[in-house]
Amino acid sequence: MNNAVNNGDDGIWSGTWVAERLGVELVGDDALTGLLGLALRRNPKRAHLLVSNVLGKHVPQSPSVVHGHGFALGRRVRELLGAEETAEAVVLGYAETATGLGHSVADGLGTAPYLHSTRRPVAGVAQAGGFEESHSHATSHRLLPEDPALLAGDGPLVLVDDEFSTGNTVLNTIRALHERYPRRRYVVVALVDMRSAADAGRLDDFAREIGARVDLVTAASGTVRLPEGVLEKGQELVARYEAAGVASGDRSAAGGRGTARQATTDPHPEDDRIRRTRPRGHLSRVDLFWPRGLPDGGRHGFTPKHRARLETALPAMTARLAEAIPEDAARVLVLGFEELMYAPLRLARELEQVVAAEVRYSTTTRSPVLAVDDPGYAIRSRIVFPAHDDPADGPGERYAYNVAGSGFDAVVAVVDSVADTRELHAPDGLLSQLAAHTPHVVLAVVPSYVPEPLYAAALSEERPAMLPEPLRGPAFSSYPPEEVGWLLQDLSDVTLEAPTEEREEAIQSGGAHYAESLPVEYQPSEQYQELFHAALETSAARIAQAVGVVTETVIAERSPRPVLVSLARAGTPVGVLMRRWAQFRHGLDLPHYAVSIVRGRGIDANALRWLAAHHDPRDVVFVDGWTGKGAITRELAAAIEEFEAGGGAAGFDAEIAVLADPGSCVRTYGTRDDFLIPSACLNSTVSGLISRTVLRADLVGPNDFHGAKFYRELAGTDVSVAFLDAVAARFPEVADAVGGAVKELLASDRTPSWEGWRAVERISEEYGIHDVNLVKPGVGETTRVLLRRVPWKILARAGAGADLDHVRLLAGQRGVPVEEVGDLPYTCVGLIHPQFTRGATGADGKAVTV
Repeated sequence: MNNAVNNGDDGIWSGTWVAERLGVELVGDDALTGLLGLALRRNPKRAHLLVSNVLGKHVPQSPSVVHGHGFALGRRVRELLGAEETAEAVVLGYAETATGLGHSVADGLGTAPYLHSTRRPVAGVAQAGGFEESHSHATSHRLLPEDPALLAGDGPLVLVDDEFSTGNTVLNTIRALHERYPRRRYVVVALVDMRSAADAGRLDDFAREIGARVDLVTAASGTVRLPEGVLEKGQELVARYEAAGVASGDRSAAGGRGTARQATTDPHPEDDRIRRTRPRGHLSRVDLFWPRGLPDGGRHGFTPKHRARLETALPAMTARLAEAIPEDAARVLVLGFEELMYAPLRLARELEQVVAAEVRYSTTTRSPVLAVDDPGYAIRSRIVFPAHDDPADGPGERYAYNVAGSGFDAVVAVVDSVADTRELHAPDGLLSQLAAHTPHVVLAVVPSYVPEPLYAAALSEERPAMLPEPLRGPAFSSYPPEEVGWLLQDLSDVTLEAPTEEREEAIQSGGAHYAESLPVEYQPSEQYQELFHAALETSAARIAQAVGVVTETVIAERSPRPVLVSLARAGTPVGVLMRRWAQFRHGLDLPHYAVSIVRGRGIDANALRWLAAHHDPRDVVFVDGWTGKGAITRELAAAIEEFEAGGGAAGFDAEIAVLADPGSCVRTYGTRDDFLIPSACLNSTVSGLISRTVLRADLVGPNDFHGAKFYRELAGTDVSVAFLDAVAARFPEVADAVGGAVKELLASDRTPSWEGWRAVERISEEYGIHDVNLVKPGVGETTRVLLRRVPWKILARAGAGADLDHVRLLAGQRGVPVEEVGDLPYTCVGLIHPQFTRGATGADGKAVTV
């Protein structure tokens, strides 16, 4: 498809098809047919659509051309106003089509703040005005400035739209705003002035009526001559072509384009069989690291300071995009999203400067237009997909025009975070549809900017100091920095370790909480290390499958782009593996953090506050390694409830996603089998060299994260990354099995039975312990008992095999008996020595003598 500014393929004007069939004429400036083509719209109010070749909405165009046209109009406005009035001007653009154009005009003025109307209501942001666009498919516009004073100044208001057709939209806008915020001067800017002779004088009459000056600045002018009955004839033509299947360029099911000759005669230019067999493109995701607090556009206002921040950040963001695009790509499209036009435009313009590929820019749209695969028609192809930003007017179709069949080697889809939903990633969603037409689809998500209420600034001085950014390797932990961010404070220089027996006595006597100190790190013997590696070799594929199952379940049920939050530290290796699976299977680059949760003390509330400030709490998924009796599951639920009751952000889901759920405590899991997870065999040396977390009043203040230590000195025995690599290497071989398991799991009843809890209560009474906290069920928890606590005995299910080799070895080293039990629901259970003192013996095997 030829994307030249002037004409379609073979020099044919892209309005020829409509002109010949409806008798529509474009008359005016010589530049007019270069700027505009024609198409037919599915709209009962107007048959034809003027399709701009330089707007970057329906027709992919060089981003330099798109931005350049708006910028040049802005320069003309600056010349018209002069320096003094330019310094006081505010620019207002129209949604959705002119949001990027208006922003580019503001760039041309240089010092003007920018605001665009929006069709998206934003909770908590008051509407400062609104108006109607009578001919549009979605008529109501809202004005939602962060600072209402933006509209209340006395300087010129510059209104920008793509076309000035009747003047009704502009008059409606000025009338509505002038009643509330009167000013002396308005400037109307459009790419083309297409008013009829009858409409041409209305603007001057209106200016006299309101007592203000109204100027008009356009790139070209002319008019559309419409014959009698054109609306009915156009509607009939659209209905006939769509009924015949010539919604010709419709590519919602895939497919390239047939020849121009086919398009006008054959309602099915591409055989469905060919469409079904075309390989789908590769989907990946790139994190732009969009500057925090920088608006994604002009929905709530965009100031010159914002513009300066964007200019500074653009090179680094563009470099990340460039890395995600194949080096051999010859044609690349940056595809914006409805009102989100300016951010992707600027990214595309920068990308055009740094890659060898030909870069084009356009956006998706709400506007329904007939597609006809003919060089004399402006809309050659159409991709149809469901809305994916939960629009206020309900679900519906959305469109990407002139993308299918255009030979793009890669498409970079740029959406805001509100639109990064299940619908976007669904089998019929935009990403899937794009993948049917290009070898590479890259997703970049810009955070949706939502202003704080105006009173928030007044309260800011009373708020505690801003929480620090997460700790990352190699400064803290042996994991690569992108694998996990630790929402902890570094206590590496504090002596926190105490002998295991002393800790146990203090804990059980009530003299100390277990989180106030650390056990001395267990140093595995050579024999034990060999057991770890043997266990990893035999169980890596099983773990890989469980990782795949739990990750796919999370993406299907919880969020299409979850924020993984591991419960430190046992959950951390699992969170990293889930992140790696999402990259392997979906090209997703998921955020991943580790936070502290302490039995009896709850989750780190400051960590929750940090997460709520940086992510949507609804996307947060808490991750742990396994369930025992479900104590942490209950702890987290109570802590989230307490956090919200205390005024914390709402929306966190307290259900934990775990690799293994032998206790039947959760709905989101990789397996309910109780088997050996090798990361449970060791302490810090399989968890990034990080200690378990610490919560002590003299070390952790009310505005601090919980603490932990980084054992740099144990680097020689560290297997943290080796464990991850060994499991991730098995992802390809288990991928098919994961797909089947997930399908079966999602269709099953996963209601927790809490079977493990009942077993723990029974064992506690049967063995005379009378404290469920001293009963640790499951292979992982039993291992922890042997490594960190004072074990009394181990209960093993009769016939348990290699999963317990390391348990038997540790038990032998510590002189702990292993008792086989016939009806145990777990593979094993570890019993902590009850009422421990260093003189306790527990001679009767049931109750402990002190």
